[in-house]
Amino acid sequence: MSLSTGDKAPDFTLPSDGNGTVSLSAFKGQKVILYFYPKDDTPGCTKEACGFRDALPDFSGAGAVVIGVSKDSAAKHDKFKAKYELPFTLAADIDGKVVEAYDSWVEKSLYGKKYMGIDRATFLIDGAGVIRGIWHKVKVDGHVADVLKAAQAL
Repeated sequence: MSLSTGDKAPDFTLPSDGNGTVSLSAFKGQKVILYFYPKDDTPGCTKEACGFRDALPDFSGAGAVVIGVSKDSAAKHDKFKAKYELPFTLAADIDGKVVEAYDSWVEKSLYGKKYMGIDRATFLIDGAGVIRGIWHKVKVDGHVADVLKAAQAL
């Protein structure tokens, strides 16, 4: 199954940083920026997270919350959040079910070796739980600004 704009976003409940849980359904009535990233505290993922951190006041002004998702544990998320002062929720999709539901578990290739990994992807979800924007194979530079512009227009 492949998700498209206009589709209902798959609901989920996942463990999160701070010994919590996060559910998409808890944000009914709010826009949600749901972004999937490969691994805490790696160069591209850190740059992307800090981009969302720095733009968070603008996302809040647009009525949007930001949730990051990777297969790292909640404990790793806690360290990542503390190190970079990330003010948004990081969800731990350890078994990968949510990553798969959002078409973000893909075959990758590095130096000719194929393996499965998380596609850096972002979903803009409206207050009714409908996907309004999808970015796959995200290039970090300029991405946060593109997502913000779409959230503000929604």
